[in-house]
Amino acid sequence: MNLTLTPPQWDDVNELLAFELANRTFFESWINARPEAYYTVEGVQRAIESALLEASEDRAYQYLIRENGMLVGRINFTQVRRRYYHSASLGYRMGAEFTGRGLARQAVALGLEKAFGEHALKRIEATVRPENPGSLRVLQRSGFTQYGHSRKAFLLDGQWFDLLLFEIHAP
Repeated sequence: MNLTLTPPQWDDVNELLAFELANRTFFESWINARPEAYYTVEGVQRAIESALLEASEDRAYQYLIRENGMLVGRINFTQVRRRYYHSASLGYRMGAEFTGRGLARQAVALGLEKAFGEHALKRIEATVRPENPGSLRVLQRSGFTQYGHSRKAFLLDGQWFDLLLFEIHAP
C-alpha cells in the first residue's frame, strides 16, 4: 500500500466534500457534528482556506491521507504552541470503509515524521475515548504513552464521555 499525506488544496474540494458526506454519520458517532454549512462546496472551500492560513501562520497543519491516490482519511496537528512547548494536538479520522487495515497507524507514523521533522515539534498530545479500541491501539502502537484519564471530559449528543490522554516526544 502506498500511503501519502498532502495538505488540502483547492482542487480537493469536490473529493473532500464527497468523502465527508459519505462518512458523516460514522464520524459523528465519535466526534461532534460539524456545522451544516460545512457540507457544501462553499463550506469545504472555507475549511481549506482556513487550513492553508493556519499552516502559513504555524497554528495548525492538516493533511489528507491517500492510499494509492484515493482519499481515505485525514490527519491534523492543531493547537500548535511554540514558545516554551513546541507541541501540538493530534487528530485523525479514517473513512468507515478504510478502518481495520492498519492505515491509521501508518498515517500517524507519517504524520509524526512531519511533526518532528518538517514542523520541528517536540511533543504531540492525543486524546481517545476508552470506547474506541481501534484508535487506542493506533496510539499505543505508534509509541504514545498514556499520562492521564480525564473523567466526563467530552460531551457528545448529550452524553459525557471519559478521555484518555496520550503523549509522544520527538526522538
